[in-house]
Amino acid sequence: MTIKEASKICGISPDTLRYYEKMKVIPAVERSKSGIRNYKEEDLGWIKNAKCMRKAGFSIEAIAKYVELFMEGDETISDRLELLKEQREILYRKREEIEETLVLLGHKINIYENAAKTGMLDFTGKDE
Repeated sequence: MTIKEASKICGISPDTLRYYEKMKVIPAVERSKSGIRNYKEEDLGWIKNAKCMRKAGFSIEAIAKYVELFMEGDETISDRLELLKEQREILYRKREEIEETLVLLGHKINIYENAAKTGMLDFTGKDE
């Protein structure tokens, strides 16, 4: 399939697909004799993998490293596992930060909801 078709299926722009291939976030896509990319189902799987890893916060470089390790074969399974675990830890820390921020934001919202009802802000014993 063409880059336009693959782009539509994967919900990603053709420019991003070209960039992903250039940065080795996806393996090189087979090309026709005239140089036009011919995406296969396997390529779509790699694109979906890259999108998932980006959503998980992986850098382009980390995804490229993962792809490189994958292409080297099963002897790199433990290295790939370590990359995934490291990113999971980063996500856990981000989640904790978000939860702390939500608590603080909730506190501020309560102050302002009360102020909207009473017509005045009351910071007595509360940090603003």
